[in-house]
Amino acid sequence: MRKSVSRPKVAAIDLFAGAGGFSLAAQKAGIQVLAAVENYAYACDTYGRNFIEEQSESAPRLYRRDILNLSPKTIMDDLSLAEGALDILMGGPPCQGYSAHRINNAGVDDPRNKLLLRYFAFVRALKPKIFVVENVPGLLWPRHSEYLKKFEIAAAKEDYTLFGPSILNARDYGVPQNRKRVFIIGCRSDIGMKFPWPPPATHGAPGSVEVQNGILSAWLPASTVFETPLSTSDPNAIHMKHSEALIEVFASTPQNGGSRRDSCRTLRCHKNHDGHKDCYGRIDPSNTGPTMTTACINPSKGRFVHPTKNHGITVRHAARFQCFPDTFVFKGGLIAGGVQVGNAVPILLGEAVLRAISSILIPSRRIGSFGDANE
Repeated sequence: MRKSVSRPKVAAIDLFAGAGGFSLAAQKAGIQVLAAVENYAYACDTYGRNFIEEQSESAPRLYRRDILNLSPKTIMDDLSLAEGALDILMGGPPCQGYSAHRINNAGVDDPRNKLLLRYFAFVRALKPKIFVVENVPGLLWPRHSEYLKKFEIAAAKEDYTLFGPSILNARDYGVPQNRKRVFIIGCRSDIGMKFPWPPPATHGAPGSVEVQNGILSAWLPASTVFETPLSTSDPNAIHMKHSEALIEVFASTPQNGGSRRDSCRTLRCHKNHDGHKDCYGRIDPSNTGPTMTTACINPSKGRFVHPTKNHGITVRHAARFQCFPDTFVFKGGLIAGGVQVGNAVPILLGEAVLRAISSILIPSRRIGSFGDANE
């Protein structure tokens, strides 16, 4: 028989948890994560390593399951969680179907788009006080309006007031990265709705009146990511191995933000058009960093060449752009690590969002039983 545990903190469940960016943001905001759901094996390994092996009996319960085959009732029964008792349900359904990299009508029928509606099946069952959805700005494109409209109708039917969709840029919250994300907040009608939305920015453009007057801090430049040397014992301090020819190209690319056009090579595919300017470009240390994608460790996929060295960035550098601490270990190797980092919510952005919405919640005195076994 599982022991009932008193929970003085605001409690949350993390769907589509990935490596745990949202979970880490929640913990930094003083929120207890009760459970997480994730299907990608390497992300599950990462989550287990950082949130279960490294934590006490209050560690989240990890469901290594396809959410399409997991009933919300299973979680509710396992946690002795009554309908309406959960404070926050959060998650970022896989966003590749909504990505800006999908041209024309690509992604319209991507089966991953339907996961947004699957997310709401958990809202309907759990009836959390507040739910949070995070996704890419492409979610708001007209081609995907069917899914968003169905989501909004479902929210209204379940008596939730929606805040957003709102586009927030991570750089405005202390993240050294130019990364825009969409957030949708749903607040149950019986909960007070007076909370700051969107959360006020903490950082602004260098030279702006707000920064000059000390109201905001200046956006953090990419140089902050590279100031601390990498540890030789860090399993994530790894980068792609490049051919001698490509290393020569990188060596000829000027530091401080040089692009492929400044290098000693012109690719045949680039002779007749001027697109994809950032491919094989160096990161400019004086500006905020580029958006960390799932291919951020591959210089052919964007401006992901080290500012001064002749190779791509490491998984650790990418993780720093997302504000993960260096103690956070990503499992699965180079490619899998990049995927996990690119899919994550920037920690400081997630923390700002969660602090804003949790400010109106009165922590539940007791939600029920909580076991430390993991599936």
